[in-house]
Amino acid sequence: MQTYLYDFYGELLTKHQRDIYEEFVLDDLSLSEIAQEEGISRQGVHDLVKRCDRILEGYEDKLHLLERFLNTKEKVTRIRTLSQNYQEQKEAVVMAEIEAISSEILEEL
Repeated sequence: MQTYLYDFYGELLTKHQRDIYEEFVLDDLSLSEIAQEEGISRQGVHDLVKRCDRILEGYEDKLHLLERFLNTKEKVTRIRTLSQNYQEQKEAVVMAEIEAISSEILEEL
């Protein structure tokens, strides 16, 4: 989940926050490795990562971009499954369901 939050809101962090957060979350460096590289304490790195988590979660609480993305992704997956298996079901039923799902997506945009 951290990666998704960072993908959506990471640019809103300061450069210093982004650099350290990327090293921890994306590059999978340890707190000690980052601390040594950045010349700060391990606790300082830990606190900064936790602060970034709270900041990113705060943006999601207000904007819900990740939630919308995941909901849309789920609906597109349902459409894909329906279209791949439409021969096993009545075409009219499948098309009606695809239309309903696509209408939901359009309403959310």
